[in-house]
Amino acid sequence: MAITWSSYPYSINSSSNCTVILSEYVRNLTSSYADKSNEASIVTTSVVMFILAALFFILNFFSRVSDVSAVLHPTVRLFLSTSLSLFLPVMSYLFSEAKNNSGDLSAAASDPKEELSLRARTILAWMLLVELLRKKVEAILIAMAGAQGYLTTIDRAGRIAWLGYLVFFNVKSAGKKTIYGFLWVLAATKLVQRVLINEVLRRSFAYAKNAQRLHSYMDLVMQDQPPPPQGNAPTGADQLKGCKFAVMGEEDLELKASSDGYFLSENKSTVTDSAAAQPVVVTVGQVWTLAETDPLFQRDHRLKRLCLSFALHKLLRRRFEGFQFTDTEVRSCRDVVFKGLCHDGTDREAIAVALFQVLNDETHFVCEYYHSVLPVVLSSPFFLLANYFLFPIIVLALFFLTIIICNNGDLFFAFHSLKSDNLAISFGLTSLTKCLLRNISQSAPALYATVDLAITTLLVMAFVYEEFWEFVVFINSNWFMVSLLHDYTSKPHRRKSPTFMGVVGRIMWIRNSMSRPRLCFHQLSVLQGFLPCRHPTALPYKSVPKEVKKAVMEYLMNHVDVESSHGHGHAPLSNGWSILQEKHPRCHSRLSWACHSSSLTEVMLTWHVATGLLEEKYPKQTAATTTSQQSNSTVAATLSKYCAYLVAFHPELLPDVVDGTKLVYDAMKRELKSVLGCSGYCCPHEMMPSAAAERRYSKVMQVGKQPVQAGKLEREMSPVWKGARVADALLAMAGREVDEEGFVWQILADIWTELIVYSAPSDDELHVKAHGDVLAQGGAEFITVLWVLATHTGVARPSGKPWENIVVENLA
Repeated sequence: MAITWSSYPYSINSSSNCTVILSEYVRNLTSSYADKSNEASIVTTSVVMFILAALFFILNFFSRVSDVSAVLHPTVRLFLSTSLSLFLPVMSYLFSEAKNNSGDLSAAASDPKEELSLRARTILAWMLLVELLRKKVEAILIAMAGAQGYLTTIDRAGRIAWLGYLVFFNVKSAGKKTIYGFLWVLAATKLVQRVLINEVLRRSFAYAKNAQRLHSYMDLVMQDQPPPPQGNAPTGADQLKGCKFAVMGEEDLELKASSDGYFLSENKSTVTDSAAAQPVVVTVGQVWTLAETDPLFQRDHRLKRLCLSFALHKLLRRRFEGFQFTDTEVRSCRDVVFKGLCHDGTDREAIAVALFQVLNDETHFVCEYYHSVLPVVLSSPFFLLANYFLFPIIVLALFFLTIIICNNGDLFFAFHSLKSDNLAISFGLTSLTKCLLRNISQSAPALYATVDLAITTLLVMAFVYEEFWEFVVFINSNWFMVSLLHDYTSKPHRRKSPTFMGVVGRIMWIRNSMSRPRLCFHQLSVLQGFLPCRHPTALPYKSVPKEVKKAVMEYLMNHVDVESSHGHGHAPLSNGWSILQEKHPRCHSRLSWACHSSSLTEVMLTWHVATGLLEEKYPKQTAATTTSQQSNSTVAATLSKYCAYLVAFHPELLPDVVDGTKLVYDAMKRELKSVLGCSGYCCPHEMMPSAAAERRYSKVMQVGKQPVQAGKLEREMSPVWKGARVADALLAMAGREVDEEGFVWQILADIWTELIVYSAPSDDELHVKAHGDVLAQGGAEFITVLWVLATHTGVARPSGKPWENIVVENLA
């Protein structure tokens, strides 16, 4: 006869509690270890389970410290998903073994009415808790999920059904069945909740079906768009106040179907509800108009820009779903960005920061829409009430229903059995833990029991913390704030409600006190030590400097001005050749040859080597360094290292063919290794003495002094040779300048600004997919943000290469 918890009276005094715990809890839990044949597998399983539980807890706790985000990094998600895919079959096997093998207590195995061993019930608890945590690795599947989303749901439903069988056909006593039954009911209701959320997303015109609806809305709006005004067009806030991009509400518009799809009704009351004097569609222009006088928007100017980000992200989603932007829409968006947002203020640096914050928020909206592990995309006051207040009430009702069913309707006996059938509840978790910790050094079974208890505790804590943090992320998400701003703009009575204003104020205070995802990029320098096995996560990762944002913004504004003045195809957008001709004509003849290549990768690596050599020449800022020099050196150095990172780790985001980019990069690495030697090539710059770093600089510079190989032109030499030649030419020209350092960094900053802008535009489907894959990483690459800006505003690389025409003319 197996000894069960309920076979002992628990009215004993506290001094004997530990004795009972050691004799009953530890003995029941570790009875499987009596069988020496499976001791190693059981211990290994406990250790692996402990690591997995600890990983779950750490991910829940520390992954949320950096920023408020609803996206889990796909590498972590893949690792957890792979681990959990093996979890259920392995644990089911161990559950069966623990059920049938319980050492000297195994007489229970022959009696179908006998209770499961404590070891088996512990494994069953782990299985249920891990199922509750499984949503951590499952992204919300919306428009792009297709059949995969249903297969995932069916797979999870099968696991829930299996766990239900294990609970209700194996756990016998009423108190234990109540506890395990509640865990199963919670897992089942979580599954139903997830299915309902995904179905709402798939069927809603505000989410999965939004692309066609918004496309029809934009067609109607662009038809009503007035022709471009002659003379001085409105700029700044005036331009934004006329923007008709939809923030929210287009899903409520009336549609009429035809054989070609859905079209909006021509009735203007579908766009604005004149009877109620309220807009059905809240537009960017309405938000910007209200923001001029409203105290809420005046308190934080980022709120109106957040609405613009939300409107732009909805336009961008159509591109990922196969819709093309019309020329009228692109022209309108270009005016909104470059004539509106980029002129909304006087401080150029602050405007640039605001522009890229809008773009960064937009990319995070897109990222969370497709890859969120939390239902933030449904954020609204109604969903808050239904999902976080009514749902717990339903779960509580199901808990009481489980108690009634498991105890045949006898509530008095039910609550008594919860305590009498469960030792942990009877003695309390604190007493149990203290007793086990006092004996782990003297008893191996006590150590095993402590590990198993720690696993269960970590899983419970991870689940509770995940539920709490889901609510925090939901409340502080940009989605919820935009939903509140939509209500605030479309319903005037909200602006007069002290309760509504108080809630919004508290949320804004919390949002301001929590960090949010920033626009950052990796930095890689091939001349400052490059480990061949280095992973991108080991590279320096820094915020994009405001100087870089300002330089890119001003370049694009000048590019748009030139394009509007001279027509398409004459914009000075190139791989650095045009900027040399336009801003540095004295240097053009001596440096432009470095841009005479059809391979953008070669040009990037050439200027990267040159920039790295100049960094060795001017390593630190001095007291005499001017602000402009610091700004230019920051722009050149950071963009140079970022482009090297793109070449090394994300060639699919660059215009060149991926295999061609890899060939050029691998050839450069081999050349550097042969020039510098293994130690000089691999050793990081900061770990080398100054003399060794100086020798490395001299060796690379010596490469540029070698003559051009027979049968080759300068532009056909290797990037290392060309980079050293460019650096030598820059230093020679700088020697004739009063401000030699400022002269050098000005040229390099202009070159790198044009190079990064030239790299970003692309309408090719492969590149669109590549940028979509990058967004799945949980954040946006800087070049992806630039691609988003170019896509919205129609910035494109010209089909012709101006340097080729010059070369032909010279040969003629």
